[in-house]
Amino acid sequence: MPTIDLNSDLGESFGQWSMGDDAAMLDIVTSANVACGFHAGDPAGILRTLKAAAAKGVTIGAHVAYPDLVGFGRRNMDIASDELSADVIYQIGALQALATAAGTTVRYVKPHGALYNTIAHDTRQALAVIEAIRAVDPSLVLVALAGSPLIELARGEGLTCIAEAFADRAYTPQGTLVSRREPGAVLHDAEQVARRMLRLVQSSEVEAIDGSVTRIEADSICVHGDSPGAIQMAREVRQLLERSGVSLQAFAGASR
Repeated sequence: MPTIDLNSDLGESFGQWSMGDDAAMLDIVTSANVACGFHAGDPAGILRTLKAAAAKGVTIGAHVAYPDLVGFGRRNMDIASDELSADVIYQIGALQALATAAGTTVRYVKPHGALYNTIAHDTRQALAVIEAIRAVDPSLVLVALAGSPLIELARGEGLTCIAEAFADRAYTPQGTLVSRREPGAVLHDAEQVARRMLRLVQSSEVEAIDGSVTRIEADSICVHGDSPGAIQMAREVRQLLERSGVSLQAFAGASR
């Protein structure tokens, strides 16, 4: 039976500003990438999300980012390596403390937004993030863009690294994500998205934005929690996968 992890970015509400529906998403996903306060999230809200995740047996990851609240972590930053490592250590440590208070643990690290895309190909920044993870806990799993050089780089540095695909994002023929600045970069049709992800799990293929077929081998599928219709999309993906004989299971620990 094929197995896949289903994850989403959660804990991103900030004060009176609400982002996504964490409670509903936690009924669907097997792993939760929880914001650490640099791109989104406040301590009280993050703690609530962690407690809810713990109650539902969802595995927790630290969703680390550039220090960019205004830009939601989606603006590129040229940060010195030592500063970037310190930023990542700080974020993981903060989430670990909140997770302990919530009765759960942090099992993996998934960079967010611009940081995620940058370290997929920028060796200097990638090594800074890898160094930070190793300094905190080398058993933490790193989540990286499927097909990116980061995967082998991280494994070569002693980390466990898993490949991730995106349910609600369009792909180029080269297997990279279409920039959010381009038309059609974000997908909204829940049934189409579910069919795409079933094809990915069954044959490691996805239709690119130009209609060609590109190969994507992934251990986890992400549905962005802040996308319009995110809950319906995640539910459609999970239901179709399960109906097709795919087992949903967290890659970094026991899940429901």
